[in-house]
Amino acid sequence: MRFILSFLALLAAGSASADRLTLDRIYDDPALAGPGVRALKVSPDGARVTFLRGREDNQFQLDLWEFNMKDKSTRRLVDSKVLVAEENLSDAEKARRERERTASLKGIISYSWSPDGKRLLVPIAGNLYLVDVAKPDAARLVASGNVTDPKISPKGKYVSFVRDQNLYVIDLATGKETALTTDGKGTLHNGEAEFVAQEEMHQYTGYYWAPDDSAIAYRRFDESQVPVARRFEIYADRTDVIEQRYPAAGDKNVVIELRIVNPATGATKDVDLGAEKDIYLVRADWTADSKKLLFQRQTRDQKKLELIAVDAATLTQKTLLTETSKTWVEIGDDLRFLSGGKGFIWSSERSGRNHLYLFDMDGKLKHPLTAGEWGIDNLLAVDEKAGKVYFSSNKDAIIDKQTYAVALDGSTATKPKRVTQADGWHDTTFARNGEVFVDTWSDPANPPQVAIRKPDGTMVTWLERNEVNASHPYFKYKSDHLPVEYGTMKAKDGQTLYWSMIKPYHFSAAKKYPVYLSTYGGPTAQHVTRKWGDYFDQYMAQQGYVVFRLDNRGSSRRERQFSDAIYRNLGKVEVEDQLTGIDWLGKQGYVDAKRIGVYGWSYGGFMSLRLLAQGSDRIAAGVSGAPVTDWGLYDTHYTERFMDHPKANPEGYKDSTVFAHVDGLKSKLLLIHGMADDNVLFTNSTKMIDALVNRGVQFELMTYPGAKHGIANRVQRKHVQTAIDAFFRKNLKPDTE
Repeated sequence: MRFILSFLALLAAGSASADRLTLDRIYDDPALAGPGVRALKVSPDGARVTFLRGREDNQFQLDLWEFNMKDKSTRRLVDSKVLVAEENLSDAEKARRERERTASLKGIISYSWSPDGKRLLVPIAGNLYLVDVAKPDAARLVASGNVTDPKISPKGKYVSFVRDQNLYVIDLATGKETALTTDGKGTLHNGEAEFVAQEEMHQYTGYYWAPDDSAIAYRRFDESQVPVARRFEIYADRTDVIEQRYPAAGDKNVVIELRIVNPATGATKDVDLGAEKDIYLVRADWTADSKKLLFQRQTRDQKKLELIAVDAATLTQKTLLTETSKTWVEIGDDLRFLSGGKGFIWSSERSGRNHLYLFDMDGKLKHPLTAGEWGIDNLLAVDEKAGKVYFSSNKDAIIDKQTYAVALDGSTATKPKRVTQADGWHDTTFARNGEVFVDTWSDPANPPQVAIRKPDGTMVTWLERNEVNASHPYFKYKSDHLPVEYGTMKAKDGQTLYWSMIKPYHFSAAKKYPVYLSTYGGPTAQHVTRKWGDYFDQYMAQQGYVVFRLDNRGSSRRERQFSDAIYRNLGKVEVEDQLTGIDWLGKQGYVDAKRIGVYGWSYGGFMSLRLLAQGSDRIAAGVSGAPVTDWGLYDTHYTERFMDHPKANPEGYKDSTVFAHVDGLKSKLLLIHGMADDNVLFTNSTKMIDALVNRGVQFELMTYPGAKHGIANRVQRKHVQTAIDAFFRKNLKPDTE
């Protein structure tokens, strides 16, 4: 089966000047995608839609904006530069932003609504402000001094936050600030999520309010038993020696506790997490009546996940349900409680695909909400009054993301109604009352467009039309914007692999072109999608490359049979599938099979090295950015999920390293790494350097002082892509100027 994206007319009246993308322009202001929006929220009263937007002169400096539903006006509510002219972030906040992948951003990164929709809580640079939406210029400073993870309590009585490893509340009626914990220091942390919870479980908070403001459940962890990774962060003018508690595969994790505290009195209770201490506390949630706290406990081997209910008054417990797997149990954020104790919604891959189920409050299955040879991405909203459940899925196309509705009574489980209609990628945010949702849509021909819609998908109004007209930043480049083709091929075991391709500028089937193959290849990610794409891919196609992507087995948004293929030997089937794609490319008449290059970052960096090591006869050159070279160096939760414990799978760990295959690496290599990476530690690359030197293999190296895993500094990011461009130009197109 083959999908080809057919481009509609992009040109308005008149014609755009024919300009090609440049790396300088990609990283210049204003943003090429237009006035983008992020962190979309519908106010609790439904009167406003708020969002963060970059400034015209700095797309990475975010301000808070609002769209008024009544008069359809858009205005900037809070100017980040007015609140804080110059940011000085704490180390804790910098680390938190690195985990959240927001390290490149400045200004207002997050915010939250009061339950009455009249005030906003805005953190910036360690300070915390309350903003009255009727008088936004009179923002009130309510807390300062390295404040992180602030929240307004569900009933609006308190503001809470973490400061210096302790949990605090402010009574908004009196302005009194109270430390609910005081022992947080050194290796003891209160109200925070530990490193692997943030990095691998997408758990960026460590405390959870009861809906009636009566209690807060919070994590307390001691990381004293976690080994210290003593590493160097090398900057341009100094070297910092960092002792980071980093639990590599097989190491001890933090000792985790769960407590309940009364915000008014400070009285604290301990929740029993079980006799086995070597566990993961995945999530914690409260029932709608605030009488029960539910937590998710995952075994160290991640083959079992339990949902446990705790009576907040007596602390008695009951296990509501248990998920098991022969490989690993995937975790999610789809737990929702119905009103009046009518049950809860839960997502599970027990059928082999991710689906939604309705349980009663004793954990007994009432009925599936979704079912079929497809899976859901995430639960979006529940409208009990209308009896509908909304979710996102790739039901109609693996490369798309759409919003669907099913009946709460389970009657339409196999026949959901598609709410969003345009093919492509839809990210949707629903109002709390379910009366409207905000739809952010794009495809490879159209940058993100944001509309407010009714639950049936009909348009209410545009929030950001973002047409590529004469005033749009991308207008002068759109006549040279190249189409994306989509298709499929078969893996060795017969499973379907999806690919995308951008053919070069002024493509001729009679010519032979070099290939730029971009890969990630790892679990929890999808690389082939029908949405507004990577500017560097467009740039490389305009430079004369066939740009190719392929999602190998193990990639996300597929069935468990597809993902489980990687279990206990990372890199094996992923490399097989990418080489299948490379072999297919080599048979295309327009591809020069002797000029194929690969690029990847992080897991993709690992893939690039493994591909060069096992496919140098088919790959001329490769770029590896921030690669994992030995899975024994990466963190516990991620690595052991897919590789098992090192003691249980020593041969798998050995074969999954790059070093087990490095003798086959004969092609040209550019190795790149940030010199302050606290995720994929720089040790991964120093070990690779040593292995290559000992084998007499010549290669190119580019390191970036002070750069973390994502290389957030845009000057450095531009330098990275300039280096990649030059490397492939030299090794794949030596005959060009």
